[in-house]
Amino acid sequence: MGNITGDQALVKKINTSIILNTIIRFAPLSRAKLSELTGLNKATVSNLVQELVDNHLVQEIGPGESSGGRKPRMLLFNGKAGYAVGVEIRLKQMVAVLTDLEGSIVAEQECLLEQHDVSSVLSKLIEMTEQLMELVPTSHYRIVGVGIGVPGMVDHNGTVLFAPNLGWEMVPLQKLLEDAIGVPVTIDNEANAGAQGELRFGAGRDVQHLLYISAGSGIGSGIIINGELYKGARGYAGETGHMSIEADGKVCSCGNRGCWELYASEKTYESSSTPLPARRTSELVRYAEQGHVGTIDHFSEIGRFIGIGLTNLVNSFNPQSVVIGGPLSDAREWIEKTMQQVVSQRTLPYHRERMEIRFAELGSRSTVIGAAYLAISQFLGPVRVSMIGN
Repeated sequence: MGNITGDQALVKKINTSIILNTIIRFAPLSRAKLSELTGLNKATVSNLVQELVDNHLVQEIGPGESSGGRKPRMLLFNGKAGYAVGVEIRLKQMVAVLTDLEGSIVAEQECLLEQHDVSSVLSKLIEMTEQLMELVPTSHYRIVGVGIGVPGMVDHNGTVLFAPNLGWEMVPLQKLLEDAIGVPVTIDNEANAGAQGELRFGAGRDVQHLLYISAGSGIGSGIIINGELYKGARGYAGETGHMSIEADGKVCSCGNRGCWELYASEKTYESSSTPLPARRTSELVRYAEQGHVGTIDHFSEIGRFIGIGLTNLVNSFNPQSVVIGGPLSDAREWIEKTMQQVVSQRTLPYHRERMEIRFAELGSRSTVIGAAYLAISQFLGPVRVSMIGN
């Protein structure tokens, strides 16, 4: 027998989470509808809803439609009860947002990153986070936490184990930042954060099997299976930028050869056979818009190589949907055609059926909004909505 009171507390926590997530997803809805959707009895629903109302997370609005008799009161999620900060650490800059509990952006900031040593990055991180925390509107919970998306491998303690593009190893980032700002901090790989952003607020809503590809200074993937982020045995899944697509190809800083990201990311700007007019995606997009042939050809070649890596992933994971995000998603217009051609020529026909490749709805903001969501979900409790509404 387990510890009965402990078990009861856990069951209550899970039920509260199911109720809250159902309200978030299907509001406005009545208590009766909530009971029907969650399969929980009316008394449980009433008690837990009352607690959520007392805790300012759920609010009631006037009567809804009634099937006769007194009209029911409708429940809504109170997204303005608190706020979160989301940060994305990229190679050349750091981007941060302040969002409400529904992922809507209230304020936004970015700064350039010249130095990558831990103390320089940390002091900029503290400065940006504190500036955004000062902008929090009056609310019951004020700031519920800070979430950070990092280009590297992160363990469950929020330690950055390895971030080759930043030159970091074993950096206890969560602890360093929590000690400095005094609010809860959650850290994950930037592609996992981007996948969460798209799953909750973007192109991945209502998708159970999603591959999110973050294409920027490197390539990472967030893998969603059955509505949950797949992290692998030790939490490091999704390092797809380092799968070999050329067996004896270029040497990569990770120690492997022919890595996907050497051919399909912003790393190609340095190694391009024809010199490019700029080294940043945002600037190159402007050249492409003006019809600069070399830039357009370079983007379509990146598209071809993105397609080759995608073929391997689609054949491996059989997703419902693939979402392309990260800085390179802004070059969609010149990447998409060659990418789709390769995928349709090379993937197995049954995998291709009914699978769609989309670009991130949140654009290059998927990760930073997903990072804020990391903090929000820590605050709201475990999210397991995959059991309902499908």
